[in-house]
Amino acid sequence: MASEPAVVESVDGRAGRITLNRPKTLNALTHEMVCRFDAALDRFAGDDAIATVVVDGAGDRALCAGGDMRAVYEAVLAGDPAPRAFWADEYRLNARIARYPKPIVAIMDGIVMGGGVGISAHASHRVVTERSAVAMPEVGIGFAPDVGGTWLLSHAPGELGTHLALTAGSLGPADAIEAGLADFHVARGDLGTLLAALGRTDADRAVAAVTSDPPTGRLATWRPWIDRSYQADTVEEIVDRLRHQGGHATAAADDILTKSPTSLKVALRAVRQARDLPSLERALEVEYRISTTFLDTHDFVEGVRAQLIDKDRRPRWNPASLSAVSDAALEPFFATRADDIDLASP
Repeated sequence: MASEPAVVESVDGRAGRITLNRPKTLNALTHEMVCRFDAALDRFAGDDAIATVVVDGAGDRALCAGGDMRAVYEAVLAGDPAPRAFWADEYRLNARIARYPKPIVAIMDGIVMGGGVGISAHASHRVVTERSAVAMPEVGIGFAPDVGGTWLLSHAPGELGTHLALTAGSLGPADAIEAGLADFHVARGDLGTLLAALGRTDADRAVAAVTSDPPTGRLATWRPWIDRSYQADTVEEIVDRLRHQGGHATAAADDILTKSPTSLKVALRAVRQARDLPSLERALEVEYRISTTFLDTHDFVEGVRAQLIDKDRRPRWNPASLSAVSDAALEPFFATRADDIDLASP
């Protein structure tokens, strides 16, 4: 029996639907899925009968838990350059979603992390439910926010984006909206009504008809200590300020110190730099340099091993401390290279 495709394309009235279909892996993205997703966007863009594109995930646990980092890990160990091509096409897809000529309604139900954020948070209509858990967890695996994450986080209110980049914290629906990663809350029980309406009417009207208030979040009340602490220029000073705030801020400091020191410093610089870039495309180009540089680092292999392969949750970072990561060590992550990608808008 032939296996089901990893991306399912369907049409319901005026809505074209793209469903990620690897529920056993929480719909983790592969290169093949990125290409199928892009091809579906091609077909829907050229079909005048399609007014709206819907993006969702199969199963009841996740839209998408991120890129298939286990596959990337195995490729790195084998010396296979495949991750570079995967990320180049994935980042092109992220940029395309942001400038797509038709509304894209992303159903961010369940887990939405890393690459899942990339295929949803750049959409025109970003819908979370009471079960949504949205995060950019990269610094916990010896990596840094990508898929346009630095652009999104750099444009979050105040210093929320810096907090999320360095703690890799997971957000419920209200906090995802507060941070600018989502727009609307729709109760999970109303998603069927939303999907049916999208086949008949325009996206704005369909979403507005079922939007409701999300459960209470925390970020709005945390803003004072977040903004005070994360305005600092270095990760070391941020941690010091957090410790002096006490309470949840001290817990955030403790959390940060469990992450890769190299990743933390790269992430802080990348998010700060993205604030001054002119477009998402430029941010993605910088992220490509950063991501492909991480492929050759100890911390990326070790982080994926500890979190996703052996799952001992005890990564041995090298360098092991923030003070041991020099400014000079960050330069290769941001330096112009011959294999840079160009995502200039058409």
